[in-house]
Amino acid sequence: VETGKDPAAGYKSRLGMRLFCIYSTFYVLFVVINLAQPSVMETEVVAGLNLAVVYGMALIVSALVLALWYDRACRREEVRLNQNNQVER
Repeated sequence: VETGKDPAAGYKSRLGMRLFCIYSTFYVLFVVINLAQPSVMETEVVAGLNLAVVYGMALIVSALVLALWYDRACRREEVRLNQNNQVER
């Protein structure tokens, strides 16, 4: 495996920050609800589960989905840049 400068580093960094901001917003909303209106988290949402459990599971699943999305997008960008580099040579 070659090591060196990653031509996709800028893309990866920008995408990572965007996805981090999306997830952070989702998480901050969870915290704000717990601080401002904790009784709202007791609300039964689906199948006898309250909002706290459903929101918590959604946070976990969304982290996984965003990680997989990030990985796929970065791989595509690396392939695109590698194809462009091969054409220029």
